[in-house]
Amino acid sequence: MTKLSVNINKIATLRNARGHNNPDLVQVALDAERFGAQGITVHPRPDERHIRYNDVFALKDQVTTEFNIEGYPDKRYMEIIRLAKPAQATLVPDPPEAITSNTGWDTIQHKEMLKDLISELHSYGVRTSIFINPES
Repeated sequence: MTKLSVNINKIATLRNARGHNNPDLVQVALDAERFGAQGITVHPRPDERHIRYNDVFALKDQVTTEFNIEGYPDKRYMEIIRLAKPAQATLVPDPPEAITSNTGWDTIQHKEMLKDLISELHSYGVRTSIFINPES
């Protein structure tokens, strides 16, 4: 079981602000692994304000620990998961226009949808986790 997965989204935000590949996102991920991280997490958003789609594929070929891709399960996200086949997909209920994740799934209200999504992700051979509301 992974005890520490490092989310590198903010590193990508810094890189994007600088306009080049500094810091090098793949190198940051490799360094995090070398320093003891047991996983790397990314959250590619449609506006690519931090992780870009091509980052996902650059990282998938280099990350040797658990690779976790989190996001809102729209068609774009599901396609990324199908193609990248990370170790884990984490479903987050933040729609594309959300600035950040601030709540979890209401598992009662979204039960059938989540069951269908998880079934699809499992068909890709990808372990699945979900952000939940502890009150639901």
